[in-house]
Amino acid sequence: MAGLGESCNDAGSTFYTSQLSLLSKSNGYCLEIGDGVYSSYYMPLENQVQIACEKVKGMKELQQGYNIVGLSQGNMVARGLIEFCDEAPRVNNFISIGGPNAGIASAPACTGNPWCDGAGGIFGIGIYSDYVQTHYAPSGYIKLPNDIAGYLRGCRYLPKLNNEIPNATNPIYKERFTSLQNLVLIMFENDGVITPKESSWFGFYQDGTNSQILPPQKTNLYLEDTFGLQTLDKAGKVKFIKLPGYHLVMDIQEMQQNVVPYLIDGALKNKADAQVGH
Repeated sequence: MAGLGESCNDAGSTFYTSQLSLLSKSNGYCLEIGDGVYSSYYMPLENQVQIACEKVKGMKELQQGYNIVGLSQGNMVARGLIEFCDEAPRVNNFISIGGPNAGIASAPACTGNPWCDGAGGIFGIGIYSDYVQTHYAPSGYIKLPNDIAGYLRGCRYLPKLNNEIPNATNPIYKERFTSLQNLVLIMFENDGVITPKESSWFGFYQDGTNSQILPPQKTNLYLEDTFGLQTLDKAGKVKFIKLPGYHLVMDIQEMQQNVVPYLIDGALKNKADAQVGH
């Protein structure tokens, strides 16, 4: 699952898909959503998940179960596939690479594309307004620490994904997420895209502040186990991996060590677990 501003034909997506397929000796596919780059910015994440869901259900190769590798924003769509996609083949392992899993505290930069001026202009309306939520995909996982009430009320995607909307939780989302065999969370030490970078591990700012960052095990999402993160962690199924370098920059050795073991059917996990650190 490609990230914001990416398509399956981009060098980054092609690199990950081809190298992981080669190293794991298994067939890998990049799932294109809509028009690729443009849709990654402007198609609401709910719609992106619907498209991905129908594509996955139509792929004969995946019907006995499959693994997902998410890149950056692609992790939002990947989690939606796991939790929201009815009558879909099971997801065995979910490898999240540089994902904004607990949200981001500021909007990602839009550069190098002709529609970026429009993306910048919408913030005067309010990030949690209906217009922005339906016209700018990243707004679906922007979580302003100083406006949690506004986030829960107006953000249309992440609160549902996290099963944290008061009086509107769905036990099926948690049931599906906790069916994963492994959840691999990869954070980059010098990530300047995900704010805070600890979001890749489901850590985030404490409510009301932009300075104090809580580790994942101290967040309400974990403590209340709204979608099953604590359940998976206590079962030893969550791997917290920290890599040096910048957003999504991973070399072949790091792929081989931290991702490939989870793409090989029946592979022993101890070898990969030795590289995991909380």
